[in-house]
Amino acid sequence: MAVIDPTMLMNIFLIGISGTLICLAVHFIPVGGAPAAMAQATGIGTGTVELAAGSGLVGLITSSYMYAYEPAASMTLVMAAGAMGAAIMLASTMLAGGYIYAYGVAVPFASAQVKKDPITRERQDIYVSKGTQGQGIPTICFVSGVVGSGLGGAGGGLIYFVLMGIYSPLIAASAAAVAGVFTMGVFYVNSVIPSYGVGGTIEGVHDPKFRRVVPKDVLTSFVVSIICGVIAIMITGGMS
Repeated sequence: MAVIDPTMLMNIFLIGISGTLICLAVHFIPVGGAPAAMAQATGIGTGTVELAAGSGLVGLITSSYMYAYEPAASMTLVMAAGAMGAAIMLASTMLAGGYIYAYGVAVPFASAQVKKDPITRERQDIYVSKGTQGQGIPTICFVSGVVGSGLGGAGGGLIYFVLMGIYSPLIAASAAAVAGVFTMGVFYVNSVIPSYGVGGTIEGVHDPKFRRVVPKDVLTSFVVSIICGVIAIMITGGMS
């Protein structure tokens, strides 16, 4: 009877966790899509896949930089580097978008999902323009987006760290490239899954849709990410 390597099982589990973090992150990010581009909804005027992959890939760059220049860096440091890079990227995006909304479109930042901003406690409903789902990027949306991108970046850092540990002994010269490409694939897979649950727009953690769709999306993401982890381990058979 074959003995299952506990390290292999742990690596698969960690990849499953990393993908789940990426999926969860998408629900925190204020996704406005086309309506936000016309200032008819809160959030950033693009979709879940672009925002998750964009912030996640920046997190991958910063986490891989940490791993490359600090080979002895712990998994926690690599994840922290990924989280920081992704959070800065999305915070910059939301800040730039905010300037456009405020000074280019001249709309107040207001959420249609809550009467008062959970952070500032300021009234929101009286500033929502008729016929819209809110506009701009209110404080709660901004904070939720930064937290979400941090989770996504940490997830990307985690999977990169795990894959580098798997591939480095086998293909030292190409390990970083293979781990990076595989991580990108997991990012895209786990950014597409929430797009079906979100179904257009989501403001962030305060949105009622968040509590409704997160459990199903996270479970789906964990299962899919576990499959990705199995594939990541299986392909090492052809590299050894």
